[in-house]
Amino acid sequence: MITSTSNPKIQYIRSLVSKKQFREENHAFVVEGVRLVEEVQRAMQKPKIIIYSQKLSQRGKKLVSAFQEMKVECEEIAENVMDSLTDTETAQGILAVLPFPEIPFPKKPDFLVIADEIRDPGNLGTILRSSLSAGVQGMILTPGTVDAFSPKVVRSGMGSQLFLPIQTLGWEAIETQFKKTLQPPLHFYFTTSKEGNPHWKKDFSQPLALIIGGEAEGVTPEAIRVADESVQIPMPGKTESLNAAVAAGILIFEVVRQRSK
Repeated sequence: MITSTSNPKIQYIRSLVSKKQFREENHAFVVEGVRLVEEVQRAMQKPKIIIYSQKLSQRGKKLVSAFQEMKVECEEIAENVMDSLTDTETAQGILAVLPFPEIPFPKKPDFLVIADEIRDPGNLGTILRSSLSAGVQGMILTPGTVDAFSPKVVRSGMGSQLFLPIQTLGWEAIETQFKKTLQPPLHFYFTTSKEGNPHWKKDFSQPLALIIGGEAEGVTPEAIRVADESVQIPMPGKTESLNAAVAAGILIFEVVRQRSK
């Protein structure tokens, strides 16, 4: 049993939890909790290491046994050491370190979502989860968007990162790859609360990318430059804007509705 917070394995995991650059350099990230580790199993991903504590439930212990049979390194650690690694109020007693998933982007996508400087981890995680459930083929993050593999995004996305292709690209690369090179090119829509036709009047049956702007400023000028047209979510009430994840969900499932006809 690991009992010291100074243990090299614990220090490694702590750096993965807290530092984006360290995650990128090591091509690894952390998932926490029984439900998320079950998603790891469902995705048939092999963790680098699993750590668990005595408070782990029977459901969690079955997971540990299953991964031990796969020859995954599983280490028991003291409760105080587990508490030092998590920022959740009620830790479930299990963490898994995973390599970044190698999920190829489709060569000819017809439904992408672009998170344009989404900085709130909860919003990005929810957008990822909605995208996965709606059959979005890939997610693009522009520079300035929160790290998709940070613990808070992984938790709010319920492990969507294990199944959904994700790329981080600048707008020049996005335009080249999905408008200038791809045939047929994707039609880019950006969200706005001030102008454009309502979302239900748009033709979402064509190959498209939905651009979801950040919480404070909305879509960036670079996004507007690349976009083909705006799309409005009518709000007859007294609020000026919608939460980014809510707006994304409305548009994503409008695409599903139209394409299910």
